[in-house]
Amino acid sequence: MSDNETGNGSSAHPSRRAFLRGAAAAGAGALTATGANAATPDPLITEVQPWAQAFGEGVDETPYGMPIKFEDDVVRRNVEWLTADTVSSINFTPIHALDGTITPQGCAFERHHSGAIELRKEDYRLMINGLVDTPLVFTYADLERFPRENHVYFCECAANTGMEWAGAQLNGAQFTHGMIHNMEYTGVPLRTLLEEAGLDTAGDLKDKWVFVEGADASSNGRSIPMEKALDDVLVAFKANGEALRKEHGYPVRLVVPGWEGNMWVKWIRRIEVTDQAIESREETSKYTDVLDNGIARKWTWAMDAKSVVTSPSPQAPITHGKGPLVVTGLAWSGRGAITRVDVSKDGGMTWETARLAKPGEKMALTRFYLDTDWDGSEMMLQSRAMDDTGYVQPTKAQLREVRGLNSIYHNNCIQTWLVRSNGEAENVEVS
Repeated sequence: MSDNETGNGSSAHPSRRAFLRGAAAAGAGALTATGANAATPDPLITEVQPWAQAFGEGVDETPYGMPIKFEDDVVRRNVEWLTADTVSSINFTPIHALDGTITPQGCAFERHHSGAIELRKEDYRLMINGLVDTPLVFTYADLERFPRENHVYFCECAANTGMEWAGAQLNGAQFTHGMIHNMEYTGVPLRTLLEEAGLDTAGDLKDKWVFVEGADASSNGRSIPMEKALDDVLVAFKANGEALRKEHGYPVRLVVPGWEGNMWVKWIRRIEVTDQAIESREETSKYTDVLDNGIARKWTWAMDAKSVVTSPSPQAPITHGKGPLVVTGLAWSGRGAITRVDVSKDGGMTWETARLAKPGEKMALTRFYLDTDWDGSEMMLQSRAMDDTGYVQPTKAQLREVRGLNSIYHNNCIQTWLVRSNGEAENVEVS
């Protein structure tokens, strides 16, 4: 991949003075375009408004705080024709309407195989069996007595962006890239529980696995190599400081950092130490990648480096006209930390290096910004992520060259939004 280019001699990083000068000019233009606002008093400033004429709601009006009604469009959304029934389906995080990196639990996408279940803490049990010295059963209260950790991780469904393999399909960042969330999880390292049960019986751990299984009707189960299980896998019971939501596996779920979301088993009820992978449905007929020759790749757990511009985008058009513009988006890697994100306005011909809101963190979302000046001409917006392994996010053509057109999962290609001169955007393909 080429180094940072700006093209046409323009600066990738306008100075603050130049930026403010542009903002002032844009503001003056806006006043002229909307009428004699400068000469007419603004009633929102000069007149006492209704909200300043009476008392507001008391402190107990909403015991659990909810978003204000003016933000009622910032919600998860489903695409009805994707699945036959919502009990085995997916909805999407409104990433186009969020900023920062932490996803509110109420906005975090859902993926169910047999619907979200209600399981009380008092009825919860977690069994560890198989090749362990002492099979154990833990209650929720038991888990709370172990030393716990807090970590921020992204969870991405392997099918995120899956519809885009064959071309531009869904018009909105929420629908193309919204099978993802990023939350702070609190829980007990899986290795702690495995060590409590004892692993001497298992012998050499290099060829051992754990099979994890959920308590819902689908009994979703996945095989995880022992090396990963003893590394960073978390048995989690809190997210963003509060109890897990029902749809996210309350009261306890598995967190498998950097790996595909299907392995983050919800309502986890059993962890079995085995001497081989179980080869369950979810790791054979599902969550494998069919190549052009008909052979399927399996054990493709890690989510490779990926990014998307969330604004401007089809659901977040430019509404303020020409002048200062903040291009923003998200980048992530299941193999490490994001180190750089480049943004292109011309479909990948030239690139500018975006500003990371803070240094990238391992297996967590990174927010990027490109503060620029828009002249009102059409743009072909793209972003390109790089992680600390040296990996560079590929184009769709590069991905298809290796994987063909039969895949659904693990599509991490560069996404393109065509931004028109009126500020509206649409999903287009630039291979």
